[in-house]
Amino acid sequence: MSTTPDPGASARARGFRVPRPARHKNPEARMSLIEHIRELRNRLLKALLGLALGMVVGWIFFNPVWTFIQKPYCKIPQKNRLLNTHGCTLVVNGLFDGFFIHLKIIFVVGLIVSSPVWFYQLWAFVAPGLYARERRWTWAFVGAAVPLFLLGGAFAYEAMTRGLHFLLSLVPHNAVALITVDTYLSYATAMLLIFGLAFELPLAMVMLNAAGVLTHARMRKWRRVMIFAVFAFAAVATPSPDPFSMLLLAVPCVVLVELAEVFVWANDRRRARRPSIYAGLDDDQISPLDFDDSVSSGQR
Repeated sequence: MSTTPDPGASARARGFRVPRPARHKNPEARMSLIEHIRELRNRLLKALLGLALGMVVGWIFFNPVWTFIQKPYCKIPQKNRLLNTHGCTLVVNGLFDGFFIHLKIIFVVGLIVSSPVWFYQLWAFVAPGLYARERRWTWAFVGAAVPLFLLGGAFAYEAMTRGLHFLLSLVPHNAVALITVDTYLSYATAMLLIFGLAFELPLAMVMLNAAGVLTHARMRKWRRVMIFAVFAFAAVATPSPDPFSMLLLAVPCVVLVELAEVFVWANDRRRARRPSIYAGLDDDQISPLDFDDSVSSGQR
């Protein structure tokens, strides 16, 4: 049986080196448009799978979650509840409302439970296009944003009862307040977003300072205006007119703003100690870029 001669083997036997095909190298992680679309599809499928598993958890623990959501309504005085009945009763109008209420609650629970999964998928899709410094700032931003939002949600949970007490006290004596579950969930979601986003304000100041947009001198100049704006926003955003609900939102935000100012002050001092590459240059002077030196050193 005849075999095909290997030209590479004969060349190696004579002492010659046969060139091998170069492997494909991609140090900059470049991808074509189709590869980007495929990567996005895979990340979305994994995120949706995590969301589906989180919704299963929300369906299993629906009753404890609903009891937790309903507690602020149950704390209001008995005279302001439905028909002055015992317990805390909410109303459902439509035949399919119970099903859609389940979907809304388990979707929110699934979104919270699966947040590590979909956030990691988002990060894995975006991170290859970021520099190392940008990745560190992104991790710091997310690591602070989530606890601040949860802290705002905790304060919103405490302020919900007073807001409900005030809103239901406005109902005339000859009328009955039939509070639907959908209306109550909308109110709870609005309070959560108001408090949660307000607690993110100091983090936005820190990120603007890290980007070089906001300085401590400007922040110190506008400190009184910012504090007044925080109290004015708290007075408008909280539905209850009592000062306690307003202070629940305003005082923590002012404390966080002051902490953000301390960080901005320290970061500006650190930047001031670092020598600038543009120091001593005139406005119309061209800065040296040293392209020729880098090219010549690369050729060597």
